[in-house]
Amino acid sequence: MPYFDAASSAPLHPIARQALLAALDEGWADPARLYREGRRARRLLDAARETTAELVGCRPDELVFTSSGTRAVHDGIAGALAGRRRTGRHLVVSAVEHSAVLHSAEAHGDRAAAGNGGAAGGGSGAAGGDVTYVPVDRGGRVAPGSYAEALRADTALACLQSANHEVGTEQPVAEAAAECRAAGVPLLVDAAQSLGWGRVEGPWSLLAGSAHKWGGPPGVGLLVVRKGTRFAPPGPADERESGRAPGFENIPAIVATAASLRAVRAEAAAEDARLRALVDRIRARVPETVADVEVVGDPERRLPHLVTFSCLYVDGEALLHALDRAGYSVSSGSSCTSSTLTPSHVLKAMGVLSEGNVRVSLPPGTTAEQVEGFLRALQEAVAGVRAELGVPAHGAAEAAPAAGELVVDARGRRCPIPVIELAKAFDRVPVGGTALVLSDDEAARLDIPAWCGMRGQEYVGEEPADGGGTGYRVRRTS
Repeated sequence: MPYFDAASSAPLHPIARQALLAALDEGWADPARLYREGRRARRLLDAARETTAELVGCRPDELVFTSSGTRAVHDGIAGALAGRRRTGRHLVVSAVEHSAVLHSAEAHGDRAAAGNGGAAGGGSGAAGGDVTYVPVDRGGRVAPGSYAEALRADTALACLQSANHEVGTEQPVAEAAAECRAAGVPLLVDAAQSLGWGRVEGPWSLLAGSAHKWGGPPGVGLLVVRKGTRFAPPGPADERESGRAPGFENIPAIVATAASLRAVRAEAAAEDARLRALVDRIRARVPETVADVEVVGDPERRLPHLVTFSCLYVDGEALLHALDRAGYSVSSGSSCTSSTLTPSHVLKAMGVLSEGNVRVSLPPGTTAEQVEGFLRALQEAVAGVRAELGVPAHGAAEAAPAAGELVVDARGRRCPIPVIELAKAFDRVPVGGTALVLSDDEAARLDIPAWCGMRGQEYVGEEPADGGGTGYRVRRTS
């Protein structure tokens, strides 16, 4: 059964498995002890740190290992903000950062909103402040110069991912880092998705990564704080990992982390070319074989193994289950499910269709035959889900009022039903006339304008609806 969700977690690399098993016998002792077993463990830890630092592009004493990539992000942001609290309390992030970054930003802003002028919880010493979210284009990329515009005299830290985890778009990190350095502001880079493919270039100040994203073991992250960056470790003082990552080091997993990163980097050039060609095939074939599909993300400046697309008139959760039954493990950037009922923040920031969203991220070794099988399974799965939802080419609509505007009341019904009901009704709208879709589903704010763009119709705007929810007005142009 093909596993096509490497962006969530890549399969353990064979080299990582070998290194992990070997280190279990040699790296169990306390590396802080001076006896023989401790010295042996220390040598393993030091060698893993040196290897990883060389591959990342930093000094060994600038890199520490953490319990996860999320912990690296949280501690990196908290430590940088605390270290520069005399400069100010302003934080800059892109609107499409990983939730680990956005949760830290929200907590930073919440402390300010609560009027906390003292030290934050956990001993970080950082007070809350305000946050600027830098917008992105429809490809998910920040514009050149946008970070320079967002920086202020009181900016303590800026954050920018190297590549997006949902759509694969690569960000202009080197340019943003140069803008930040010119303003005297450190830039933290979340490099979790890209480190397996190569170094992050540019004068960044902090960097975070996660081993399981490139085929290392889960439960190991890395945090780099370059020399000269003001940093106050959050939490109580600890003697481990330069005081930046408390707790006993998981030496076997750290050794496997270094070994796997070295292995995937050695294979990166060949896998980049091979997987990029397979992704290009998916990007071209999906719109040809499945109607009403929008492929999202930058088509050129992207990770080689990842492609995301959204399908009109499809429930994303049902589609993923259908593909799973067909033997294909994929993910979704859309959160339009019964549990969350909100669209992905990445798709929302991009302003693209969120319903029926599928993220395909190919692991190393994926074959052309597996991709062809997936394309056939996708076509059948989409057709099956649409049939279950009752998506005919034409359908009955609500009677239009005297003013001539057709009203489709889809309140109480979740995506993709509001768009399906609009599609059913729209043939009854005369050219130049309008339809008003009433919905209380947050995803409709994205999906109805996206439907208009895909159908060549005019999205007029939204307004509060009598009786609750929001009215979305669409004008028929052809």
